[in-house]
Amino acid sequence: MEDLKKKMNESSAYIRGIIGDMPVEIGIILGSGLGALADEVTDATVILYKDIPHFPVSTVPGHAGRLVIGSLRGRKVVCMQGRFHYYEGYGMDLVVFPVQVMYALGVRNLLLTNAAGCVNPAWEPGSLMIISDHIKLVQDNPLRGRNDESLGPRFFDMSRAYDIQLRKLARRCAQDLGIDIREGVYQLFTGPSFETPAEVRMARLLGADAVGMSTVPEAIAASHLGIRTLGISCLTNMASGILDQPLNHEEVLETGEKVKETFSALVRDIVQKWPL
Repeated sequence: MEDLKKKMNESSAYIRGIIGDMPVEIGIILGSGLGALADEVTDATVILYKDIPHFPVSTVPGHAGRLVIGSLRGRKVVCMQGRFHYYEGYGMDLVVFPVQVMYALGVRNLLLTNAAGCVNPAWEPGSLMIISDHIKLVQDNPLRGRNDESLGPRFFDMSRAYDIQLRKLARRCAQDLGIDIREGVYQLFTGPSFETPAEVRMARLLGADAVGMSTVPEAIAASHLGIRTLGISCLTNMASGILDQPLNHEEVLETGEKVKETFSALVRDIVQKWPL
């Protein structure tokens, strides 16, 4: 665990060496097809993941693999254009390492976004969903191993992993913008294969509204660190078995492209009104 703190400090020191003493108020992780929002950051400093000590490198189409640090609607933000996934071969500890580095930079507020499969048959592709809770049946956990009490307690509460007040804020912002937004439960699957129809039926029985391959590990790490977290899913496709058609990653990117203006407008408004 001392090695983790050492790596966090070395990564954050490298970033600080580039951005100086600029405060960073909100961290934003942008999922598949949603990275264009980072292009709206002004006075931006761009740092490639491959140049940051100890950072993994994103290998997924639609993930640019870089940090964009600057201002969005008057707030100082650090945006990840692309994240890391368990299915890429990284351990859960590496998947959440950027969240821990954000914490070392001073981030105490986090917005997680993703592209997800829609499990709720009453909803449609292209909808946005505020994450109210998640289901993780995956055995591994990003906090497995020795714990550093200076980062967070060994056993920590997950009943409010997705901040209630931030969820209310997201609903208000959506209403103000005329966006029909959903709220529901996200279930983690490891990928890279899409879920089977039987697995989707199971997710529905368990109470999930969406399924995906990310976000949950990052939310767990954020809870451990005491970071206030909001999660929003772009429901890019109906999950396997709901419609009689095969799934593919291109559909995910295409739907993300179609709704990116709506999604970006919502995120901009949330960031501007985010209580710090």
